[in-house]
Amino acid sequence: MLAMWVEQLLGYAGGALAAIRADEHYPSLMAWARDEGVGYLGGNIAQAQALAPELWNQTPLERLDFACEPLARPGRNEPCWCDSGRKMKHCCGAVSLPGAVPPHLMWMLSLRDWKGDTLKAALESGRAPAQALLEAGLIAAEGGQRGRAQQILETLFQAADWDHLPEQAEPAFELLIELYQERGFNRKRAALLDAILERGPLFLRGVALERLCLMHLDSDDLASAREAFVRAQQTLPDSPTLAYIEAMLLLHEGHPQEARERANFWFRRLARQGDLDGEQLQFLADLADNPGATLAEQMVNSEEALAEPLMGLQALLEALTTAPRLQFEIGDEGTEYHSTAREDTFFAAWREVFGVDVDEEAALGFQADPWPQAGDWLNALCAHPEWLDSPAVVQTLSMALASRFGSLPWMAESFFAPLAARFERWLEQIEAHAAPFVWDVADNAVLLRAGLALVVGMERGDRQRSRRLAERLLVLDENDSLGLRELVLDQLLREGRDSEALALSDQPTGEEEAPLLGVLMGRVLALYRLERFDAAEEALDAVDALNAHVVAMLCADNPRPVPLAVEVPEPGTKAEAWQYRALMRDQWVATRGALQWLAEQRQRLAERSGGR
Repeated sequence: MLAMWVEQLLGYAGGALAAIRADEHYPSLMAWARDEGVGYLGGNIAQAQALAPELWNQTPLERLDFACEPLARPGRNEPCWCDSGRKMKHCCGAVSLPGAVPPHLMWMLSLRDWKGDTLKAALESGRAPAQALLEAGLIAAEGGQRGRAQQILETLFQAADWDHLPEQAEPAFELLIELYQERGFNRKRAALLDAILERGPLFLRGVALERLCLMHLDSDDLASAREAFVRAQQTLPDSPTLAYIEAMLLLHEGHPQEARERANFWFRRLARQGDLDGEQLQFLADLADNPGATLAEQMVNSEEALAEPLMGLQALLEALTTAPRLQFEIGDEGTEYHSTAREDTFFAAWREVFGVDVDEEAALGFQADPWPQAGDWLNALCAHPEWLDSPAVVQTLSMALASRFGSLPWMAESFFAPLAARFERWLEQIEAHAAPFVWDVADNAVLLRAGLALVVGMERGDRQRSRRLAERLLVLDENDSLGLRELVLDQLLREGRDSEALALSDQPTGEEEAPLLGVLMGRVLALYRLERFDAAEEALDAVDALNAHVVAMLCADNPRPVPLAVEVPEPGTKAEAWQYRALMRDQWVATRGALQWLAEQRQRLAERSGGR
């Protein structure tokens, strides 16, 4: 019965709104109600006449700058407002509607219908009820009108009185943040988060902090993610989302056992409180049992159209047979890999469905994004697992997976580990020749690029295996064509192997190559940890000569983010300093006294610079 009433009400209200827009005067609406509106309510003329004035009273009128023109409700013995000539108690006052009429309904329908300048003027009038803005924005987004949804929801959150935000504002806030992110409005996103954190209601402040933590995780800024998580925990200590976020954070930080223990803590705590439904409790139980596998499953299922093909790929990789031996030769410059006719045939078939070429000028990159057609190539690969006998197929698949899932630690076991096992068999063949393996000789770049993609893919989820693979590649590729020295150095520092990190930072780069900021800063941190402070100070001078921004960027608690226009920022820029901060500040924070020492060195560098 209620569902029928809602359907009737929406149909009647839509017709009434069209009649009002044609003539914004009450008598015209009443004429419509008797002639046409009655048809929406199954011929019930009493309901049609009673409903019309209720809707009129809440309808914004363009001729009144979007104000309403409400009628005074008649007393029981006064003439009815439907102009029937009868007393109110014998007319509309005696009618009982089957259900409630939301007080914001006509505003919501108006916001749904208005376009262009009219919509803009209505939003700028400040008269739209918050609930109408919220519902109209969500409806626009569901209908694919993303720009319209953003325009309406921005008005909702620009209101001066945050206390009047409806309780259901949480999904609208998350939607607006997503709209800003997908449409590239990074400053608007940051401003909205700042505004919510500064003066928003408590329930939204916690959500904003959760979102901020996830954003920092996406950009690999683990120190800022940890700070945001702690603030979120203080604001909403019983939010089940925090269990999910803390597990992700600990896995990013390389602490899988602690992630399991903390997930178990959250499960016990929230289960005792009894506020969660069965599905939420089951997710927390799964998270406590195996955080990585649970997050990986959730990640795959969230991919919507790609969920089934990705699950097929997981099953394929889990059952992958031993890799065949490759064909190598010894040439003038060392070991040479030459693809066979069989491998070329497999790659040609794969290339037909993959449709995108590797960018030969980059260490890891494609000439276009392969993921829009991923459903095709994932399904084709699952139908032809023999294609993975071709290193060129392993190369492009590893690169594609790294580009989408490489920053997610929980994807390492299901996607990258099986491919790494295949690659390591080929690597053993190369190592057996005990000769250099040069990037630009024969087809060597295919294998080296595949190795780099796997190193990157496992860097967060299986650091030790990633580092060992990188070290083996560094031995073969003496010129470090892949830029692996910086990555290995960072991982050694994370494992507390400071002497090894220092030794690696000592190795010279090629004559034409400038030293990498990450290598120089890694050297500074290793020297500081080894209490060789004079040498650390000298190394920091070299850093300052290379990039004058990085010390200040590391010392600042909440610097303004620097957008990265390219994957590898220009040396000496703020973008390069920001990238280093995002990747490694957590290690400086975790090293006792390191940031304080760095702040003192910043002052010394400033005085030295001023004295020149």
